[in-house]
Amino acid sequence: MESPTHSLPTLFKQLGLADDPVSIDQFIATHSPLKPELHLADAFFWTQSQAAFLRDEILDDADWAEVIDQLNVLLRKGRGA
Repeated sequence: MESPTHSLPTLFKQLGLADDPVSIDQFIATHSPLKPELHLADAFFWTQSQAAFLRDEILDDADWAEVIDQLNVLLRKGRGA
């Protein structure tokens, strides 16, 4: 099995968000927990282009999918959980 191509900071950078650890923690703290029935890409805080990127990468099972899943988990329970 190959190691993940992308990290959480690179995903944040790809999404046009601050990618330092403090900013990532703040983003997760601000936007979590997401409701279980809400798809990550449907969350209110994404721009249309961010939501499209997240949706497309998951649907295509692209190389970003693993780190997007990681973000999804973090936003469901919060980073410190």
